[in-house]
Amino acid sequence: MLTEPGDHGLGRSRGGFTTKLHLAVERGQKPVAIVVTAGQRGDSPLFAPVLGKIRVPRVGPGRSRLRPHRVRADKVYASR
Repeated sequence: MLTEPGDHGLGRSRGGFTTKLHLAVERGQKPVAIVVTAGQRGDSPLFAPVLGKIRVPRVGPGRSRLRPHRVRADKVYASR
């Protein structure tokens, strides 16, 4: 049996191959960060990696902001 490399976003489930997209979007539903994982991976452990990929560009000089002012998430993303 062939095994899928760890950096690929394919996983096995009862229905076959599956993939999950974990997204962070801004208020207007524009994606600002995405993490692709295998379908059987849990949702809650991916909360921090998704937030870690957010970069909010500044107008003018300075570095990008890394943390959003507010976060609204589904209840599967239970986190501090």
